[in-house]
Amino acid sequence: MHKAGFVNIVGNPNVGKSTLMNQLVGEKISIATFKAQTTRHRIMGIVNTPEAQIVFSDTPGVLKPNYKLQESMLAFSESALQDADVLLYVTDVVENPEKNQDFLAKVARMSVPVLLLINKIDQSDQKTLGDIVEKWHGLLPNAEILPISAKNKFGTELLLKRILELLPDSPPYFDKDQLTDKPARFFVSEIIREKILLYYNKEIPYSVEVSVERFKEDEKHIHINAIIYVERESQKGIIIGHQGVALKKVSTESRKALEKFFGKPIFLEVFVKVDKDWRSSERELNHFGYNPE
Repeated sequence: MHKAGFVNIVGNPNVGKSTLMNQLVGEKISIATFKAQTTRHRIMGIVNTPEAQIVFSDTPGVLKPNYKLQESMLAFSESALQDADVLLYVTDVVENPEKNQDFLAKVARMSVPVLLLINKIDQSDQKTLGDIVEKWHGLLPNAEILPISAKNKFGTELLLKRILELLPDSPPYFDKDQLTDKPARFFVSEIIREKILLYYNKEIPYSVEVSVERFKEDEKHIHINAIIYVERESQKGIIIGHQGVALKKVSTESRKALEKFFGKPIFLEVFVKVDKDWRSSERELNHFGYNPE
């Protein structure tokens, strides 16, 4: 009998959800950086074996929304509670377990299996970990608790085995050779955005969106034109940098990462434009794919 199901990963920002997803899927599907709010969409990564198909879904970190973009991000996280066959709630050894009580209350009421993953255990000791487990057991009494270190691949094999046991019997939802539900253009914009997160400080990365205007693939190459949207002229100046040096660095690093991702030489052109309202405009957020179905 074939098993298949949706395994959704939720939790607060910066607890290692994207790192875990990449370990489980075995491909760099979710961008994982050290800054909060890196993941803005719900991204699916698909693991296929002859007997099973696990559709993992990484979501933005749960946060109290301050503007429209964050409302969309929270909607993606909450939608992950609706259609999960198994829910992975990720926390870590430094997070306050009582953070985001509203969301926790929704998780506690779920009828599907919930695996509570305490990540980054390499940064803790046995006694502290025991205290954390006890606290979580009180907050989510029905959850099964598994200590892991996603970065060091500790506990991830055991986790995969447990997920397979919990999956319902079902035919596959996607083609068995498919890795993700997202198109190639999506990964181009995510990879460029990842480089912006790494190379610019403070508010700049969070005021930025990347749109792929052209993606043309032939036998040997891929030609890509991308636009980096910012909210203010001053941000445009920072992104471009003195004599274009900063933008050139982002373009070069993005091109290298894209060539690794697609396995082909890439011609990449990147432009910068100002769009003052993109984080607050329903129309713009729709254009960038932020409204969940």
